[in-house]
Amino acid sequence: MNKKIFIYLTFIGLIGLLFSCEKEGTKAVLSDNPTVQALVTVPDLTLKRTSGTNILEFVGSPIDPGFQASVTYYLEAATKGTNFADPVLILSDKQDLSMKISVSDLNGIFLKKFPADQVTSLELRLRSSLSVSSGTAAFVYNSVTKSADATVYGLPRLDLVGSGITQKIESPLGDGSYTNYVKLDATKAFTLKDPDANIVYGGKSNVLSVNGASLAVTANGWYKVSANTKALTYKIESYMIGLIGDATPNGWNSPDQKMDYNAATGTWSIRITLIDGTFKFRLNDDWGWNLGGTTDNLTQGGANCNVTAGTYTITLTIINGTTGTYTIVKS
Repeated sequence: MNKKIFIYLTFIGLIGLLFSCEKEGTKAVLSDNPTVQALVTVPDLTLKRTSGTNILEFVGSPIDPGFQASVTYYLEAATKGTNFADPVLILSDKQDLSMKISVSDLNGIFLKKFPADQVTSLELRLRSSLSVSSGTAAFVYNSVTKSADATVYGLPRLDLVGSGITQKIESPLGDGSYTNYVKLDATKAFTLKDPDANIVYGGKSNVLSVNGASLAVTANGWYKVSANTKALTYKIESYMIGLIGDATPNGWNSPDQKMDYNAATGTWSIRITLIDGTFKFRLNDDWGWNLGGTTDNLTQGGANCNVTAGTYTITLTIINGTTGTYTIVKS
């Protein structure tokens, strides 16, 4: 081989090697002074049933960490002076920091943490979770807090009489339309009682009637019960959230490991013994609705959740019906 050609090819190879090493060694470097996200505006939080369909807007500004990263923002509220020891998650958002929610939806969230029909002093913040690679949260930042007074309205309700448990379905707008998740026993028929008007409702074939026949289901479990006392209709739909996966007792086969609902917190939970492997959350033993991903970012059809062997308490928070978060605590 010609000596000049050999030297030229060697030189090209060295350049390629250096470039490759430089490329492989590239890292995300956090700025010394990152610009943290901010909660810019908070709407009036005097919530009223008559304004239930109105839309409230929380506006924030984005974080600038000094490198390219995937960011998820979480809008949280807590009782003033508690240092967010027990925050409530209002919304999560990936891009648009104009975060919107209806008055009735926000009222329902606040009712899980704060007393009805009185003023509560709150602090609100934006929490950001940055990922530098797929699914790997590397940095978490909290914004400066904003203070606000919130008034939450209590909801009209229908009590489930005869179900064996103190349960109720509620009307977020006070418009005669009630709904909630309830636990039903196939051996315990029930009626719906309006405690304010002292009216008892029953029914048949999805038609509601005053003093109608008791309602019943054919299988034990959790259900979404809806009733409209103006249209005189009702619906009882199975709503059972469960765990499935090779880490669970049944593996990837049904039935899933069913979770219980906590109406006070709006969360689903289970205490379960798992083996090394993965799991996901499903609705009604069906893949039509399933959540996977990381503890702070569950999405529809997301990746399997990893776990090592042990006994855990797992608590799931469903956000806007389609995403969520979960905690997993080893016993």
